[in-house]
Amino acid sequence: MIEQDDFDINTRLHTIVRGEDEAAMVESVGLALVKLPDVLNRLKPDIMIVHGDRFDALAVATSAALMNIRILHIEGGEVSGTIDDSIRHAITKLAHYHVCCTRNAEQHLISMCEDHDRILLAGCPSYDKLLSAKNKDYMSIIRMWLGSKEMVRVMRKKGVEHHPNFRAVKHVPFDQFIQLVAHAGCMIGNSSCGVREVGAFGTPVINLGTRQIGRETGENVLHVRDADTQDKILQALHLQFGKQYPCSKIYGDGNAVPRILKFLKSIDLQEPLQKKFCFPPVKENISKDIDHILETQSALAVDLGGTNLRVAIVSMKGEVVKKNTQSNPKTYEERIKLILQMCVEAAAEAVKLNCRILGVGISTGGRVNPREGIVLHSTKLIQEWSSVDLRTPISDTLHLPVWVDNDGNCAALAERKFGQGKGLENFVTLITGTGIGGGIIHQHELIHGSSFCAAELGHLVVSLDGPDCSCGNHGCIEAYASGMALQREAKKLHDEDLLLVEGMSMKKEETVSAHHLIQAAKLGNAKAASILRTAGTALGLGVVNILHTMNPSLVILSGVLASHYINIVKDVIRQQALFSVQTVDVVVSDLVDPALLGAASMVLDYTTRRVQ
Repeated sequence: MIEQDDFDINTRLHTIVRGEDEAAMVESVGLALVKLPDVLNRLKPDIMIVHGDRFDALAVATSAALMNIRILHIEGGEVSGTIDDSIRHAITKLAHYHVCCTRNAEQHLISMCEDHDRILLAGCPSYDKLLSAKNKDYMSIIRMWLGSKEMVRVMRKKGVEHHPNFRAVKHVPFDQFIQLVAHAGCMIGNSSCGVREVGAFGTPVINLGTRQIGRETGENVLHVRDADTQDKILQALHLQFGKQYPCSKIYGDGNAVPRILKFLKSIDLQEPLQKKFCFPPVKENISKDIDHILETQSALAVDLGGTNLRVAIVSMKGEVVKKNTQSNPKTYEERIKLILQMCVEAAAEAVKLNCRILGVGISTGGRVNPREGIVLHSTKLIQEWSSVDLRTPISDTLHLPVWVDNDGNCAALAERKFGQGKGLENFVTLITGTGIGGGIIHQHELIHGSSFCAAELGHLVVSLDGPDCSCGNHGCIEAYASGMALQREAKKLHDEDLLLVEGMSMKKEETVSAHHLIQAAKLGNAKAASILRTAGTALGLGVVNILHTMNPSLVILSGVLASHYINIVKDVIRQQALFSVQTVDVVVSDLVDPALLGAASMVLDYTTRRVQ
């Protein structure tokens, strides 16, 4: 066939060892590997085009790869279900460029870490001829039949070849074969032709066994996988013979060859030959490369608060190298879009600052499943933020590993790595901000709980008939001591003209906040001071409950309100706690950005951890 197509033949190699067993295939590959180097040295091809998944193609690809010859592989990425898969995928890993036939095959190649820029979805070259076949004179070739040597032997043994309606042949010329399958009542066998080329004509196919079971097929293919113990092949023939199915274009649209030629012409023969793989995000090894040593190993930290969205580059030492703050959008779509934009910008900035980003850590309000990187339930402060997969879009965009956790847990992680909890086996962190949160470190590890609800310390109940809480309960610490609770009480005083005292002033458009209540208390407003003391007492009672439950060696108050509560909390402990825990120290955090630092610590602790 090659000679008939007038190809210039430079060399003929006899490499196929006679025999139908596995050993013959191995010997054939070995013989080809011995003979090919001399041929390739003489030809010195710019590009070696390797087709399909036969064992002899593997020998050609192996030789070319070892001799630093560029390889273009046609029909990679497909799945059939036999040893052909292993051979096909092995050739894929040796090849520098890929021409595939189907969308699924393209995705398989990408999943195998092949460079997307070096993959062409062209369709099957044979479809160019199949879809343009118009020859109606097919009766002269109806006599021919296609079968393997073993099938021919079986047919001869059964005497089938003497039947006037059967003919056993080793090869049918392609042009005649096209007409044969186009006008056949049915095709039976286990060849890839049945599930690929025949679909172009809608001819019914019965695929026997499991050899092609993994391939994509049109609706014209009926599989008979098991031995014919129940006349399955006969039943399949009754169902299939004579039907006409819609033509399938799964494997091509008839324009594969022009696409392949254009792709070949676009290959830059001057670009480096060394093949690159596009691996998914994994834990990186710390290289001894001088550029890596000079780089500052860093994390990309994201803090999703009720008001602001912050993204920072944080170094291994806890230094915030660069920080960007934006208002947190109200909708999911806008928020995800802004997060991705800010992360991409920060990653680009990291390169300029010679910072090597090891991964992304995200601190967010709400209940979080850190194993999956999903926000399960949001606080009321962040809208449209439940059942949100944060890990996938960020990891896919930045090609970096991503960790996600609750903001209270992140604050505890920050204290463990950079703050006053460093080196301690057991401690508790309480965040006092817009809400009340916390994190628990026990035996050096963060406690998440069975449903990721541990350390919801803001919802410890300290009064049975206390004020309403955002969680729907009454008398929670958050209902007394959070920024929202203080703002609520400040508004009540302001509405009764009892908030402002001498030395205070407010503009008409200014919103009453917790800050005004604290300022009034400092300037002698007795009612404001009483509210602040009640809030501190509620927080103190919560700390007492924590001491009695967890018995930590340290309690760290974090957040903007911590310094205003610390003395009241210590008083409550002295008055209410058991004697054995009254010596537990309560301190104010000295970290400026615990949420960001905690998010960063998830990255820095994991990516630099050594396995003993």
